[in-house]
Order: sequence, then C-alpha cells, then structure tokens
Amino acid sequence: MPALDGLKILDLTQYEAGTSCTQMLAWLGADVVKVEQPGVGDPGRHTEGGNRDSLYFLTFNGNKRSVTLNLRESEGRRIFLEMVKRFDAVTENFSLGTMDKLGLGYDVLRATNPAIIYGTIKGFGTTGPYADFKCFDMVAQAAGGAFSLTGHPDGPPMRPGPTMGDTGSGMTLALEILAAYIQRLRTGEGQMVEVSMQEASANFIRCALSHRERYDGPVGRQTSRTMVPTDLYPCAGGGPNDYAYIMVVTTRMYDALCTAIDRPDLTVDERFSTPQARRQNGDALFAEIAAWTRPRTKYEVMEYLGARGVPCSAVLDSHDLLENDRHLQERGSVTRVEHPIRGAWDFLSPPFRMTGSQVSMAPAPLLGQHTAEVLMEELGMDSAELSRLAERGITGPVREPAVAGDD
Repeated sequence: MPALDGLKILDLTQYEAGTSCTQMLAWLGADVVKVEQPGVGDPGRHTEGGNRDSLYFLTFNGNKRSVTLNLRESEGRRIFLEMVKRFDAVTENFSLGTMDKLGLGYDVLRATNPAIIYGTIKGFGTTGPYADFKCFDMVAQAAGGAFSLTGHPDGPPMRPGPTMGDTGSGMTLALEILAAYIQRLRTGEGQMVEVSMQEASANFIRCALSHRERYDGPVGRQTSRTMVPTDLYPCAGGGPNDYAYIMVVTTRMYDALCTAIDRPDLTVDERFSTPQARRQNGDALFAEIAAWTRPRTKYEVMEYLGARGVPCSAVLDSHDLLENDRHLQERGSVTRVEHPIRGAWDFLSPPFRMTGSQVSMAPAPLLGQHTAEVLMEELGMDSAELSRLAERGITGPVREPAVAGDD
C-alpha cells in the first residue's frame, strides 16, 4: 500500500519549486491532480520551445494527473471550488496576490472546505518588504546566502549548481503539508502553510552559519581544499569531470590514505606529520597524492580508497549518474518510463526507501489527459456535460505534443 494512499491534492504549481513538492507527495502515493490552463498548461512544458513537452517538465511532473480548467471564467472557478470540497490540499506558487485576484485565495478555500490545507511557495514569503519581489531559484540562492559561500576566496560570488532554491523549497513545503495533514487527523482543522524560497535556501547553509565565530566578518568562500589533504584530485582521462574528491578529517584517515597509496613515509615526513604541518605544506602534499591519482580513473580511485576506509568519491556527472554508476544501477536508482509521445526515457528514482510502501513510477501527463476521468470521478459529470464545458473553453481537449524533432 502506498504510504500516502488516500491523500488528494489539487496542484496549481508550475515550473520547479511547487512541482517538486507535489511530485514528492505523488512519489509517496498521493493522488496529485495538476490543474492547468486549457491550451497552455504549466509554462514548464515549453522550456525547450516547439510543440513538445520539455524534458524539464517531464522531470518534475511524473505520477500526476492533468486536468485543464479555465480559472479565469466563473464556471471554471465554480468547478474548482466543488473539487476543493473533495480534496485534502491545494498547492500553488503563483506571484503574490494571484489567487486572490482569481477569487480563490485561502479565505475562500477555507470557507468552502474548513479542513483544506493550503500550501503556498513565494520567493520571499507573503509578508515583509520583499514580499512583492519576483523570484527564481538563483535569486533565492543569492538571497539565502549560497552564492556568498561558493567560488574562490579571492574571486566573486558564484552560482551553485544544484537548484536548492526551487527543489529545496518544494521539499520543505511537502514536509509542511504532511505535518499539517497529521495535525488535521487529530483536530479536523486545515490550515495555510507557507514557504519562502529565500528562507528555505538559507536553511541549506546552516553549517556555514555555525562557523561564523571563526571569522571577523562574513563566513568566507572555500575551495575544495577545506582541510589538508582534503581536496579534488585529477584522475586519468583528462575530461572536465575526471577528478576524485578525497576527504580526510582525522589522523586515522590520513594514515589510512598514506597506507592505501603505498606511501607510509608521508606519515613521518616532518612536512606532513601533524595537521598544522600539513596545512603549511598543502601544495607539496597535494602533489604527492596527485601523483598517485593521475594514472588512475576516478572510479578506480574511489573504489580503491573507499574499500580501505578513506572517504572518497569520483566526481560524477549527469552521464555517470544515469548510465555509468554501477552502484546506482544495482540499487535500482535509475528508472525508465515510457512517455506516450517522447518514448522511453530515464530519470533518477525517488530517494525514498520504504519497506511498507510501494509506488509504481508513471510518466508526466499530457496536458488535460485526465480531465474527463477526474471530473466524472469527483463530480459525477457525464459526457454531455464534459462536451459542453469543452465547447465553452472551460476545459480543453487533450493536447498531444508533436513527436520529438517535429517542432
């Protein structure tokens, strides 16, 4: 039985921050019904241009159902509110004030269903001097401190690679929704739960904030050499990601590293025999270790050192994660689904491992794919009513994007 079997969510989110939230819940078994504008849908469908749903959209909307409903029309809003009576949660990440302008703000939804859980993601929250500012992942990360910690100490701030501002906010909202749902099981009452992308991003740098007493000013940027000999070492191949990251934080780990590379002499060499000496002679020690890593592939370095008690990882790129890493493959961490238009494609499986909950993976829905199914199931509509709504533009037909390459 899926862990969240029975939890029903009306999903108005778009792009990544909100869709990450609802996908996490769908991956755990919730019934997520994505409500989209007829003929247009989530703007994330169109990031590649042309007429096909983007890989970006497919990545964040698996295991959901799609309903098209024009919320700019009074009848579309009426139908939506009828659905609100039958669902547990509504999620959105529109610009501040959009839901109120549609006549679908929290007060309206709560009056319709006092038990509803209303989940919202905003760039800077719903209050405060920045509340009206528009926001994207990189903006949130800059505002949350992540840029200030990334890059070389003598260089400018740098954008981190992971989209923590978006997906991190989505995961935070998913946790809040589940907490509100558990509370509702006890009290019968719903509530509004909110995530600020700035605050969610800042939550990911708590470790750096804990180091602030070491600095006279702001916590500074660090390179991959956080402590000697912890560093990024070149490996065979010469490619941009042919590196291994070796992390040594104790004397025991340093001794294990020296033994593993058959250089026990480095433990008694005066230049490297103490942590202080290693810091003072970091470049020289790097050269000694790099001489061992360079003729070996990053996987050879990782597996050899890892088996000998030295924390180490190859620098895995997107190709490695989806195709080359035998550990992820053996654990079933890469899933292949069949999309009705784009065919088979691979993605990283949900990071959940639950012995008592199993959820099959499904591809992202076509725009409006489940409109008839959901409206018949939830509101008891018949085919005549569905046809009338489609003719009036309240709903729309299933839009089947062009096949790949036919843009």
